[in-house]
Amino acid sequence: MTKHAPLTGSMPALVTPFKGGKIDEATLRALVDWQIENGSSALVPVGTTGESPTLSHEEHGHVTEIVLDQAKGRVPVIAGAGSNNTIEAISLAKHAEKAGAQAVLVVTPYYNKPTQEGMYQHFKAVNDAIGIPIIIYNIPPRSVVDMSVETMARLYELKNIAGVKDATANLARVSQQRHVLGPDFIQLSGEDMTALAYMAAGGHGCISVVANVAPKLCAELMACALKGDYAGALKIQDRLVPLHDAIFKEPGLAGAKHGLKRLGRIEEELRLPLMPVTAATGDVIRSAMVHAGLLNA
Repeated sequence: MTKHAPLTGSMPALVTPFKGGKIDEATLRALVDWQIENGSSALVPVGTTGESPTLSHEEHGHVTEIVLDQAKGRVPVIAGAGSNNTIEAISLAKHAEKAGAQAVLVVTPYYNKPTQEGMYQHFKAVNDAIGIPIIIYNIPPRSVVDMSVETMARLYELKNIAGVKDATANLARVSQQRHVLGPDFIQLSGEDMTALAYMAAGGHGCISVVANVAPKLCAELMACALKGDYAGALKIQDRLVPLHDAIFKEPGLAGAKHGLKRLGRIEEELRLPLMPVTAATGDVIRSAMVHAGLLNA
């Protein structure tokens, strides 16, 4: 008996399209449909890739509501609800639950550098405030703190803590977490390049930046891995490796937005302090998209 309904497969960390400085609702709705039609198994709006640090609270909630309304229950929506301010994280999580999200993604508090006990109390406070599953987002390169396996195990004893988006870049962690927390603890890769290896060690899926641009290929790769067809998954990985590299040559969400522009799906508009990718990086992304079969040569 699992503690929570499983979340598996390819889950794009959705970009937030802008037009003239405002959220481009029509384009966002079209992206939701395109993602679902191409096999994405869940949607993750208003995370870092969705430029949540530059969204107002009103905009943050509006993006969540748009995605939920357009998804219409076809796939789960895991709404970003993280902050280094516990009160703010609770507020975002409560809004996501009220709007109808199936789960929330809550990042380890960044910049503050809390202790393991501080992180435990932060997540416990969010857990106690809502009634839907919480995915811990553990990303030491950005938050400057690394939640230990022991702290994660303590949190998993709480009713709503369901799993982790692991962006530690340490492939040993998936095995260590599986050993301590068991096979039902949902383990989602947060790093596209190593997601296949993560799955082989016991992962359940990937919250992906590259899936913004290549949803069908990312979904097919995850589907192969979940059924144990690693030879098939490796063939898809070989098509995607240059794109995994190219999209992250500059901040990943900028690379994803450039790729989507190449596909004619959004305008390449970001909010400062982020900028569109340079022309040189754009050429590398285009070449990688050709290699993956997403664009004609």
